[in-house]
Amino acid sequence: MNERKTVLILCTGNSCRSQMAEALINHDLGPHIRAISAGTNPGPKVADGAIAALLHLGIDTAGLHPKTIDAVMDESIDLVVTVCDNARETCPVFPKKIATIHTPFHDPHGEPLESFIRVRDQIRSQLLPEIKHRLC
Repeated sequence: MNERKTVLILCTGNSCRSQMAEALINHDLGPHIRAISAGTNPGPKVADGAIAALLHLGIDTAGLHPKTIDAVMDESIDLVVTVCDNARETCPVFPKKIATIHTPFHDPHGEPLESFIRVRDQIRSQLLPEIKHRLC
């Protein structure tokens, strides 16, 4: 692989699942793949449980913040991943054809830390290998 690929993780609020996926991808696959995330209706901040679940693994959370799709539309994106059904249904049309996969995960927003950890681990075990397979 000669150049670093970019994956966009898309969900509704961009405060839990997509943020954890962004951080995990950048941590685990960073030399080859860059992750960014956005939401169709972003919340005001990243959920405390998402931050805690990532910090529990020693993963850097600096710079994580909810973003609109418009904030990332000018990026050169190689793959779009929707992690919730709503984002899949409202996924924007991009200027060029971009491969898209849908891998939904439970929304742990408002639940105990254990729910965030469970979703974090599912993202790591299910989504990261698929992204690596497609882009590496």
